[in-house]
Amino acid sequence: AMEGGPSARIREGDCAVLKRDEVFKAVSVLRRRKIIFEKQWFYLDNAIGHIYGTTFEVTSGGNLQPKQEVEETTTETKEAGTDNRNIVDDGKSQKLTHDDIKALKDKGIKGQEIVQQLIENSTTFRDKTEFAQDKYIKKKKKKYEAVITIVKPSTRILSTMYYAREPGKINHLRYDTLAQMLTLGNIHAGNKMIVMETCAGLVLGAVMERMGGYGSIIQMYPGGGPVRAATGCFGFPKPFFDNLHEFPLSKVQSLLSGTFTTETLPAEPEENALVEEESNGLTEEKQTSLQETEEEPTTEAAMEINPTEEQDTMDMNAEDVEFKENKEKENKENVREKQIKQWERRRKLLEAAALLREKNADGLIVASKFHPTPLLLSLLEFVAPSRPFVVYCQYKEPLLECYTKLRERGGVINLKLSETWLRNYQVLPDRSHPKLTMSGGGGYLLSGITVILDKGKSDSSNSEALKMEEPSSKRCKLQDLPC
Repeated sequence: AMEGGPSARIREGDCAVLKRDEVFKAVSVLRRRKIIFEKQWFYLDNAIGHIYGTTFEVTSGGNLQPKQEVEETTTETKEAGTDNRNIVDDGKSQKLTHDDIKALKDKGIKGQEIVQQLIENSTTFRDKTEFAQDKYIKKKKKKYEAVITIVKPSTRILSTMYYAREPGKINHLRYDTLAQMLTLGNIHAGNKMIVMETCAGLVLGAVMERMGGYGSIIQMYPGGGPVRAATGCFGFPKPFFDNLHEFPLSKVQSLLSGTFTTETLPAEPEENALVEEESNGLTEEKQTSLQETEEEPTTEAAMEINPTEEQDTMDMNAEDVEFKENKEKENKENVREKQIKQWERRRKLLEAAALLREKNADGLIVASKFHPTPLLLSLLEFVAPSRPFVVYCQYKEPLLECYTKLRERGGVINLKLSETWLRNYQVLPDRSHPKLTMSGGGGYLLSGITVILDKGKSDSSNSEALKMEEPSSKRCKLQDLPC
């Protein structure tokens, strides 16, 4: 299945995903950059200009060559045994030694031919059942045929990749659960969404992909700045980020109570965000920001010390004076740059605050490592009535508590706590069955729809009134809430 249009070509600087069987890895397409994937190393230079979805073979020197489709040569009826009971795995059935195989490789013989040689030199191959023979061939191909497919990133591919590679980074949010979130949250172009996630930016990217660059998103973030490592892997065009705003969670209470100011900004986002990021080429930036901070304390005291030290060694000459002037100029520029950055952040923060103040968001998505109850109770204030909200949690207990709290508070209907069950099947003639490795849990979702909250009644009388208004059949249901 090709995503991203039939003729999307691989360009330098793109974000692409390498695929081999069921293993994925996100990479940047750069020239002369060694990539290691599945114990193979290679360069992506030759892939540039080819269409996404092309399968390449790794040749000598780590060069990629588009793989020519070769007809399977095993059309003649294979000799096969009836069962495997007489086959003993004593390691003596293969006549080719390790060195023989290495010699074949060094000669530059293709993986396919090596596999053929292995079959011919195996004493037990003929006695294996047909299924076992297929399995053997598949296993050897995986080992000796270096084949890599380059695909265009999408929510489906990236969520599969993250779930398999680093599930901890996305709070074990399984791809089917993410799909449910996008559906339950009614995410589409033109929406105004609030997203609060600590899933490395994967959920944010999924929402952005669905909205296709139309509408606006406000990302609520904890700490110093939003983490968007996964969002970068999608390779969205620049305009997608024009309507992406961010707002710190630490400011939500002050915004709701009307005491919000931009004076006490949270710590600079660079430092905090970078610690959490993986090393996605961000290490250089980090170093520069550290250098900047080290250069700052050029106070007068420091200035006075410098010349005296220099005079000890030699008289100050014109170059030193010039150097000193340049240094001062540089510092002034640095301070100026910092100020501009600060103003820019303030402006963005005010913009996001203004958007939230309208309290007319079209939906709310929460998928974080924090307890959902306080988050939801405060963030729902910004959502317009009759709009969906979805909360993901890796465990169901916090969501049960959240469910109860929301029922007490009112202002929501259609509350549902759900968990999807996912089962992968191997589908092959005569041997279709569920895969042996199944994921244990993909997390839980609490979804519902906002309604206008009648502020007249106090919380305690609210649930009482609820019981009074509802017919008796509903009343018992309320008391016997399913656990």
